[in-house]
Amino acid sequence: MQPPPIDPALGLALVTGASGFVGSRLVHRLRAAGRPVRALSRSDMPELAAAGAEVVRTDVTDADAIARACHGADTVYHVAAKVGIWGRAADFECTNIDGTRHVIDACRSAGVRRLVFTSSPSVVFNDADLAGADESLPLGTAFPADYPRTKAAAEALALAASDPGRLAVTALRPHLVWGVGDKNLLPRVVTRARAGRLRIVGPGTNKVDLTHIENVVDAHVLAEAALARPDSPAAGRAYFVTNGEPVLLWPWINDILARLGVRPVAKRLSLARARRIGAVCEALWRILPLGGEPPMTRFLAAELAKDHWFDISAARRDLGYQPRISMTTGVATLVPWLRQTLR
Repeated sequence: MQPPPIDPALGLALVTGASGFVGSRLVHRLRAAGRPVRALSRSDMPELAAAGAEVVRTDVTDADAIARACHGADTVYHVAAKVGIWGRAADFECTNIDGTRHVIDACRSAGVRRLVFTSSPSVVFNDADLAGADESLPLGTAFPADYPRTKAAAEALALAASDPGRLAVTALRPHLVWGVGDKNLLPRVVTRARAGRLRIVGPGTNKVDLTHIENVVDAHVLAEAALARPDSPAAGRAYFVTNGEPVLLWPWINDILARLGVRPVAKRLSLARARRIGAVCEALWRILPLGGEPPMTRFLAAELAKDHWFDISAARRDLGYQPRISMTTGVATLVPWLRQTLR
């Protein structure tokens, strides 16, 4: 199956968070199709410049810089976010909420016609199993971490700003993005497993959706195309985006570890105990000068133990989204890369 076509006539695309996994792949895909791209990043990105993108070093927290960057853009892909299970609440709020507000204001002032906001399924976290959940599920109201809390607030801001005929907005909720080039999700899992620091939380039978990076980029491209159509049903709506092939999380992880020659994860923690450990870790990290992230938090415990897989029929219907890279194909290309990268 070929990637979805990209229409160069849609004009200049601005991509925030262009140094990240999703943002950088999106820039490369757009440039390969001949689209003019302005890539916003907090660091130098010579590979994006080499691909022909206009690289602007700035941060979404700088309202004036964002206003200048949006000038002349026809579509903004707002991918930038502060991600993580731990950190200062003010940092999450500044980047995820205030940064999104700056992007919206800049789009309005500059006459940007389309805004694709990269959200997260964690915005509907309700501490329950999410089995086949769809977009009728409301945003969460009691989050145990600042990342989902601030992403939910940011998504609400973005969708409320949708005004077809002026600024059409849609939000995408890709779940657990993975693939060649991933520097966070699976490399961290493998590293912790090698060190003997990974535990199965709960009974180990939870079913989880993941999303291959190429499918995530496809969804973004399709969302822009949908917003470009008159009376698009995508305007003002959010969509779950996954591979559409939920897996049993722990057997899937152990299969990848076995392919890499790493001892499978066998030790277990009950969810109740993992929550208690997470609460203690959170308290210690708040009161002591400890660096990095806690090894366990209440939010992480729930994510490792519960079902979270989603109905993507709305994205199929309104965006024409079709997962192009299967779980089997993705793993076949990922494992050799992980073997090389994590030697």
